[in-house]
Amino acid sequence: MVSSEVKVVAIIQARMGSTRLPSKVLDDLAGEPMLARVVNRTRRAKTLDATVVATTTQPVDDAIVRLCEERGWPFFRGSEEDVLDRYYHAALASKADAVVRITSDCPLIEPEIVERVVNEFLSHYPQVEYVSNNLERIFPRGLDVEVMSFGALEKAWQEDSNPSWREHVTPYLRRHPKKFRTRNVANDIDYSYMRWTVDTIEDLTFVRKIYNHFQSDTFTWREVLRLLEMHPEWLEINRHVQQKAVP
Repeated sequence: MVSSEVKVVAIIQARMGSTRLPSKVLDDLAGEPMLARVVNRTRRAKTLDATVVATTTQPVDDAIVRLCEERGWPFFRGSEEDVLDRYYHAALASKADAVVRITSDCPLIEPEIVERVVNEFLSHYPQVEYVSNNLERIFPRGLDVEVMSFGALEKAWQEDSNPSWREHVTPYLRRHPKKFRTRNVANDIDYSYMRWTVDTIEDLTFVRKIYNHFQSDTFTWREVLRLLEMHPEWLEINRHVQQKAVP
């Protein structure tokens, strides 16, 4: 383990201009904005040295900056569409050696899984440059964690010329296995049919049922699984929602 030598920074991308569900990052979940739930849950991961919210320079995202300032969260403002550029400069400003990518539409993000993916990265660093739990999807969609070395992020930032890939940050790393050494973190049971992310009103309805039950953000993903065993009908709320494909 080399964690004492590696500064691990989680960067949470957040903007108000979502195409399918605008302003979703500030939608209410049991009395708190969704972004606050994501930040709170991410920061519980013991393998992180810092957590930064990366938003855009668009005036509409002043609302995100105000929330960050009110809560005392570090934040960075960068490109709206070129999210890879936003991540690179946020990582540069944070002096990160390793970057953990988290998205603000995943309010069930799990600290235990963040720790597991980061530890997998650290235990193989610097031989491995990118570790994820969704190279082969086994976990529910919405618990996605990606960890990359700053060097790999910088190389992608320099070389990726595909605007649609840059919007999603990591496709260049994932689709060039000869350039980047990668590893996947899997789970014993396949939960990939579950959709725990928020892109549509149906997704928000599903997540609100979970938050209304727990009335906090301190629950674990295993507790959510047990809750869904008692309420399997909740999984039907957003089962039909199709994830946007990366070209």
